[in-house]
Amino acid sequence: MARRIKIPATKYPVERFTLANGLRVVLTPDRSAPVVGVAVVYDVGIRSEPEGRTGFAHLFEHLMFQGSENLEKLAHFRHVQGAGGTFNGSTHLDYTDYFEVLPSGALERALFLEADRMRGPRLTEENLLNQIDVVKEEIRVNVLNRPYGGFPWLRLPPVMFSTFPNAHDGYGSFGDLDSATVADAQAFFDRYYACGNATLAVAGDFDVAKATEMIHRHFGDVPARPAPALPNFDEPDLAGEKRDVYTDKLAPLPGVASAWRVPDPIGDFEAYLPFVVLAEVLTDGDASRLVERLVQRDRTVTSIGGYIGFMGDEFQVRNPTAMLLQAHMPPGGDAEKVLRTVDEEMERLAADGLKPGELERVQARIATHLLRDTDAVLGRALPMAVLELQRGRPEMLNELPKLVGEVTEAQIVAAAATLRPERRATVEVLPGAGANA
Repeated sequence: MARRIKIPATKYPVERFTLANGLRVVLTPDRSAPVVGVAVVYDVGIRSEPEGRTGFAHLFEHLMFQGSENLEKLAHFRHVQGAGGTFNGSTHLDYTDYFEVLPSGALERALFLEADRMRGPRLTEENLLNQIDVVKEEIRVNVLNRPYGGFPWLRLPPVMFSTFPNAHDGYGSFGDLDSATVADAQAFFDRYYACGNATLAVAGDFDVAKATEMIHRHFGDVPARPAPALPNFDEPDLAGEKRDVYTDKLAPLPGVASAWRVPDPIGDFEAYLPFVVLAEVLTDGDASRLVERLVQRDRTVTSIGGYIGFMGDEFQVRNPTAMLLQAHMPPGGDAEKVLRTVDEEMERLAADGLKPGELERVQARIATHLLRDTDAVLGRALPMAVLELQRGRPEMLNELPKLVGEVTEAQIVAAAATLRPERRATVEVLPGAGANA
């Protein structure tokens, strides 16, 4: 019988309350260092974009930094950096986040800034046109003029999925971006950026009573608006294997990526979690199965990685999502051979189980990463805000290392048995620079 690894849960305190306007608040104090992290997460992401407005969730994230009700353009930057802090935001499939990390004495400054733009950003024609140009340049830099740009996170979804919310390009087309209007932006804000559609999390060095009073003072009078109904983006699994191939004019080497649907990460977490561990069993470190076989022994790939979620957000994503494997191959690499080997290794794992100590090693590595990530205040504020938003359980961040340690070999074997070729979506990229296809 396999030995079960014991991984303790962390014990970061969690206090929760909801303001009268619907804003959910999570506080997790830690007085060990004079720093605070503030995160506001809105329950809207790439999948909520309307047809004809691809890239709009990301564009709107940019607009939220262009001034707000009482602050002119660039004032947010100046107030945070002037206090010695940092800030940013990011757009995901299912949510958009905004955050600051500051010395603890500047907590109220961050709360004021976030509350002010929750009341409303400055949505002007000038700001919109400027940020459309900024986003288009970001696409040029990160996708169009970069080797393997968008591989596989933009290339695989349209192969795996058939509905617009799941399949479309989250960065957006230039045509859709150029056709965006101020009225579109205002409608998007009115629908999705309501207090009742957001969570606020504060982590780090603060007094709970004082922070609570400041939150009530700054956010309490933000007008309440109803949150939109939570959409259901689910769609049927693949009925057979689907493939696509394209040439990347900047890529020096061929590559291949595959994805398989996995159970609902929120509705069926017990069945979902083994796939998170399985991805690491297959590809995490030199001793992992696919690295050992494909990189070291067969030398059919130069690198391979596996993870859950198209944006690598295994504990912060809704259904539907997938387990991905992506690999780069040497010149003349044979994607078909790589996929056959992956199938062989899946079948071997399903038939023979894990080697002694294999699961314990992987669980320890995953737990180490989880524990390390929560060392920083932002590593608690951001995921707790998302966990509150999606599950109503921010304290789950404390439980994740322990839950990973409770996954059994039988669950891993059962998960591997479901990753069949007929359930797979695959994208192959052919090199257009410095190598022959």
